[in-house]
Amino acid sequence: MNKIKIAIIFGTRPETIKIFPIILQIKKYPHLIDYKIIVSGQHREMLDQMLKIFQINPDYDLNIMEKGQSLSNITNNSLLGIEKILKKEKPSIVLVQGDTTTTFAGALASFYQKIRIGHVEAGLRTNNKYYPFPEEINRHLTSVLADLHFAPTRKSCENLLSEGVRREDIFISGNTVIDSLLLMIKENYKFREPLLKNKKILEKKIILVTMHRRENWGEPLRETCQAINKIIDEHSDTYVIFPLHKNPEIRRNVKEILQNKKNILLLDTLDYDDMVNLMSKSYIMLTDSGGIQEEAPSLGKPVLVLRDETERPEAVEAGVVKLIGTNRERVYSEVKTMLNNKDKYIKMSKSINPYGDGKASERIVKKILYNFNLIDQSPDEFKAKKEKQ
Repeated sequence: MNKIKIAIIFGTRPETIKIFPIILQIKKYPHLIDYKIIVSGQHREMLDQMLKIFQINPDYDLNIMEKGQSLSNITNNSLLGIEKILKKEKPSIVLVQGDTTTTFAGALASFYQKIRIGHVEAGLRTNNKYYPFPEEINRHLTSVLADLHFAPTRKSCENLLSEGVRREDIFISGNTVIDSLLLMIKENYKFREPLLKNKKILEKKIILVTMHRRENWGEPLRETCQAINKIIDEHSDTYVIFPLHKNPEIRRNVKEILQNKKNILLLDTLDYDDMVNLMSKSYIMLTDSGGIQEEAPSLGKPVLVLRDETERPEAVEAGVVKLIGTNRERVYSEVKTMLNNKDKYIKMSKSINPYGDGKASERIVKKILYNFNLIDQSPDEFKAKKEKQ
């Protein structure tokens, strides 16, 4: 075989961020790789935002998103649409990323067509099937189907081994989110969001807040917002910036408690480059996002995670991420400590990142080429020097 065809399947903002640097690497091998980009449109508006920023032009767009869509709708519509494309294109291997419903549907459709599957960001686990929901089971099911597992860390590799995945089918690559992050951070970055052009805001201690996970909808979100309210009343030198997820239930709950409060800025979802550069200027981050847990250690920013469990334990063990849940008093206490205790802040802000060095995408593409006998040498696996596992 002189050339392979790779089908790349994704459908949400986080997947796009982590797939983008892989596409850049694939483009370096036009003599060895043909590729097709398939998007499900699971998150329509946020996906389109990322496609525009990264200048990605999909070959196929299933456009499946429906108002009030259920997980069954997403799975069914993605599965049927992807199946038709795979039958037509007949790729050598399909790449899926992470833990979305599009990821699982893409892997299942590929399995049905007996096409090899590469799973990027494989092996993350909480071992609680309802937390996060439905991502934890999407990960497990995709691992069962995958042929080549790109694990971001040694810990994720160990998780896969414990489930019976063969070591020769696992490759520790680092996480591609760090590749994207390093491509986007600019020292003199100019924000496109008009409200972030206010230098007086950026001179304050910024608490950057994001919440979107299903298990935090409703009361956990309200509890967190009430804690933020109390913090901001007591710290005049602090500014809260909260980019809101598109979900109307999330937006309604946040606005009921935090809208029109002094020193609290509620924004629409930010473009990725605006977001990561805002992260670099923040003091601390308060989030339930998995991606931010991976990115922030590269920026030396403490992260307080609004969850009770995480499938990304490496940064917790390194001391730069802390699980605090969503209880109002706990959130208030932990944020207050970060704002008032300089020693604890400095200890937690040490820039240690066990997730990547910016070369994960290069390793992944080279590993695929090696597995198809198109290059002679397999790349070395990623090793985080200070990773505690």
